[in-house]
This record gives sequence, C-alpha cells and structure tokens, in this order.
Amino acid sequence: MRRHSIIARLGPSDANHVALHMTGSVETEIRFIKGYRRLAFGLGQMLDQLSERGIRPSEAALDLAILASCVTAADTRISRTRDSQDSWTREIDLHLPVQDVALWTGVASLIEEILKFLTGDRWRLFFRGRHRQYANLVPGNLRLVRPPFSGICLFSGGLDSFVGAVDLLEAGQTPLFVSHYWDLSTSSQTRCAQHLGSTYGDLGPRHVRIRVGFDSNDFDHPMDTEPTTRGRSFLFFALAAVAASGLDGTPTIYVPENGLVSLNVPLDPLRVGAWSTRTTHPFYMVRWQTILGRLGIAASLENPYRFNTKGEMLTNCGNPPLVRRHVSDTISCSSIAKARWRGLPPGHCGFCVPCLIRRAAIMSAFRADPTTYTVADLGAEPRNSRSPEGEHIRAFQMMARRVSERPDVAGILVHKPGPLSDYTDEEIAQYADVFRRGVEEVHRVTGPVTVEPQ
Repeated sequence: MRRHSIIARLGPSDANHVALHMTGSVETEIRFIKGYRRLAFGLGQMLDQLSERGIRPSEAALDLAILASCVTAADTRISRTRDSQDSWTREIDLHLPVQDVALWTGVASLIEEILKFLTGDRWRLFFRGRHRQYANLVPGNLRLVRPPFSGICLFSGGLDSFVGAVDLLEAGQTPLFVSHYWDLSTSSQTRCAQHLGSTYGDLGPRHVRIRVGFDSNDFDHPMDTEPTTRGRSFLFFALAAVAASGLDGTPTIYVPENGLVSLNVPLDPLRVGAWSTRTTHPFYMVRWQTILGRLGIAASLENPYRFNTKGEMLTNCGNPPLVRRHVSDTISCSSIAKARWRGLPPGHCGFCVPCLIRRAAIMSAFRADPTTYTVADLGAEPRNSRSPEGEHIRAFQMMARRVSERPDVAGILVHKPGPLSDYTDEEIAQYADVFRRGVEEVHRVTGPVTVEPQ
C-alpha cells in the first residue's frame, strides 16, 4: 500500500515548499497555470464558455473546480490494485491553493466525508493561500446583460438526462446545460443536443461542454490508469456549481436520475460498499447541498426523479414522441467499450445493470426498443449465472423474488447503500416504493430469461 499526495500548483510563482503529512507518500504535482494566466485541464475552456454567456463565477467556486479536478486526477490515475492493501481502498492527500483558507478549512471534514462515501477511499485535504499573483483567477469581465438562464441542468447524453432536458424545456424553463465529456461514452451529448435544438431552438448558446481530465503526459512521473471512476460525480457537481455561482438569485441545479439507479441498492451482498456506485445517492446529495451553502454558492441541488423509475420517467415525459424517436442516440451502458471484446464497434452491451434497467424502461414505456445491443435477445439461449451475460440477470431475478415474497424488505434494503437519516419517514417509504417498483419493472424483462448455475 502507498499513500499518495497530490499537490496542486498554480503558475510559476506558486513555488513554496509544501510539507507532506506522511513520510514516504508518493508526491505528484499538478500545475494548473502553464502560461498567460490561463487555467489548464479544461478549466480555462470552462471559464471561456461561461464568459461568452455572461456568467462570472465566484472565486470559491473556481477553487471547488480545482479541487474536483485533483479528485479526478487521483481517482483515475492511482491504481486500486497496486496502491491499496485490499485492492480497493486508497489513501490520498490533496494539497490545494485557495483564496480563503479559513473558509475551506471549515468545510474540509465534510468534503472528506462525502469523498470517502463516494469512492470508498480515505481522503485528507490541506489548504494554503494562493500566491498574491493569483489572488483573483476569474476574469473580471463587466457583466452588462443578466445571464438568461433559470438554472443549471447536468446533461450527460444518457437517457435520464435527455428526459430531464425535455421536461425542463417543455415547461418553459431556460436552463444552462452543463456537460462533461471525455471518451466515446460521452459522444451522445452532441447528438442529443441537436435533437433538442430541432424542437426547442438551437441549444448551442445554452450548452457548455467541458473536458476536464488527465493523461500520462500531465504528471512529472509515470502514473497508472484506474477504470473504476467512483468519484466522477464530484467533478460533475462541481462544474455545475461553478456555473450556478455566476447566476442571480437561487438557481436550481437539476440532476436527472431515476430513483432505482440513484439509490443503487446492492442486488447481492457482494456489491455492498464502494463496489456499488453512489453518484446521486440521497445522502450524498444532501451533503453536497451543505457544501454549496458553506461556500456561499446560493444554488439548490435537486433530483426531480428521485421517486420515479426509469420507465415512469419515460411514460410521464413532457414529450414522449421526441424521446421515443431519439432514444437510441442516448447512452446508458456502464462500458460501451466492452463490445470490442467481440470485435464489434462500441455500443450498449445489453446485460450490465444500467443496460437491463434501460431495456426494461423502454419496453415499459414504448413497448419496443430500437437500441442496438451486443446481446440483442436476452432469452435467446440459457445464460450462465457466473458469466457477464447472466450475472446481473440472475441478481435481478433473485431480488425480484425476495421483494415479491416479502414486500416489507424493500424498506430495509434501501438503507444498505447509505444512510437516509436526513429524510422523513414518508420520504423513506417513497424510496422503498420506487426501489420495489424499479425491481418489478426490470423483472418484466429479466424474469423470463433462463439463467443456469455453473
């Protein structure tokens, strides 16, 4: 096991010694300003796009974006296999320059808590003041026109985010759509934006796409590649917060995600803990709301679909014909590159958990699914319970049987992925109900499939 220390640097003047808090920690520096005071790694790109739309973020929000970028660097470049004792839990220190050290020191423990909840790693945050040359990093443009945006909506190119965008636009809202892109899994963002633009007017002025990420040339020594990316939503939320900090009033940050995926209750005991993603879990969302408040970002974080299954989202969408027409251009698969193992182009596998939930939702709402899947017909042949094609089908079958035999068990299982202590008994009952309905929805697709033990 090796502890890692990521040290964020600004420009050349940011050269003071940073004392590590554990002897022998692997030290990695990331320099965010390489010339002309422009932020690197996609952050300058973000500021440019926001400035073009009349949005001037706060300095605290920009510090949050730098923090989130360092989280992304650590999460994607520190190997769980090589650098942890249990092939999962890493120990990571982040050293960051900020404009207001006292402000960030006061929120450090909360951020450490939610990063541990999100990724399963042990994080420690340390802050120092920015060098006076970088006291202000946000361009000081004079804002002559109020930005015409009613809020922020995360836009991933997935099916849920497409429905969320349609519903907001149908309701006459004028959100700014914020996307993070990196690889082929985000290629659907442009296509989905074009489809929305054809119905609701050009989305270009209302859409910012930001590419924050790190490759092997961005570090002063070799770094690994870690594919689990449990911390990705920390970056997504931070980018949305940066944009929201430049809007007037109390804008809403919409995070469209169906309730079954948001809760992400483990389908079997082996997926408890960090193996089960928690990118929009209710516990995580509440703590993010607290962070925004403490940083002076007057935005409200909301998942409007937390009590809806994916199928219900599609059925109740404000414009079902539009969604049905373009559903195949959205991406849900956990890893579209899996198709390459079979010599096929990237696409939906059809058998991972997100694909199964997607198939069930589309069939429930539209009675036909135009998506091309690597495994086109789940029931074409018996599946092996230990194979990738059968593992999750069997898990859903077993969970459906368990919930059917004991409906009250849903009220117990929803507490497994994380605490729901922030919510009322009525809300917890609603979470249990959406979990039960979601499992039943998926079972209508997976139930008839024959899955045999090895």
